[in-house]
Amino acid sequence: MILTVTPNPLLEKRLHFNEVNLGNVNRSSEETYYAGGKGINVSRQLNKLQIKNSALTFLGGSNGKILRKTLIDEGIDFNSVNIKDETRYSSVIIEKKNRRMTSFFAPDNEITETEVSHFIDKLDKAIQNCSIVVFSGSSPCKAADEIFIKGIGLAKQYDKISIVDTYGSHLKDCLDLAPFCIHNNLNELENSLNISLKIEDEIKSFLDELYSKGIKHSYLTNGSSPLYCSKFGFHYKVIPPQINAVDSIGSGDAFTAGVAYGMEKDLVFDEALKTAAALGAVNASRFDAANVSFEEIENILEQIKITPLGKKMKLIDDSPNYQ
Repeated sequence: MILTVTPNPLLEKRLHFNEVNLGNVNRSSEETYYAGGKGINVSRQLNKLQIKNSALTFLGGSNGKILRKTLIDEGIDFNSVNIKDETRYSSVIIEKKNRRMTSFFAPDNEITETEVSHFIDKLDKAIQNCSIVVFSGSSPCKAADEIFIKGIGLAKQYDKISIVDTYGSHLKDCLDLAPFCIHNNLNELENSLNISLKIEDEIKSFLDELYSKGIKHSYLTNGSSPLYCSKFGFHYKVIPPQINAVDSIGSGDAFTAGVAYGMEKDLVFDEALKTAAALGAVNASRFDAANVSFEEIENILEQIKITPLGKKMKLIDDSPNYQ
């Protein structure tokens, strides 16, 4: 089973319009609620891939009650820690005519040290009963940074595969702890670590640095641009398929779910990588985040090109051993 960890969940309040005229009164045709947060998105995508998983998150206030019901209605298995503060929310405007989605995010909530401590206690027990743990998304406050730090340590203690997809001031500490696998957007890396990843040589050098820390798998994505990855020090450049994109929210999470899926299923590296890249690409063509089916990606897998950079490693006959 895969465990997803979302310290900063999101309740999306979606208003649907045919078209929006800014500066005027706009009346929506429909209002829906959607469960957001990067780890929750990963869980949704894993459900679509028929992989058993469970999400661990915080819930609080009226928004937390709505989000709880939304998770139940969607069939996402979850466990939660109650907080005094309200779960954060976003107002999402969806325009059918222009195929456009605009999001307005409320401020992050505050998590107390006691609430963090309760979360880590649950995390300890949950990690013991999973094969892979995915730490996803931002940290809502300084106290919650500890969840990523302690969680990576617990995964190592119990000999579990850890996948980290986060950003912010705590990212450096996470990387120094050498989780088994990381996935990051290039812009998030540059902003979080104050580094430059503009050219290929800079990216390759950074991949080498990650491997020297002990990180075995690294995936650096950049929207529809080529992505770069490293497996045990061997570097690859991946050209994703061309998609008519309407919204990129959740594409990174769909990609992360694909990586976790490949590890859980012991797929060979190139097959897992193509699956992840295809999931991320197709996700950008739709409004519902991380909900891509196998049928939607099967026709584009062969469009994805994987090119070794520098020293070469066998791809097709690669062993499915991820550890």
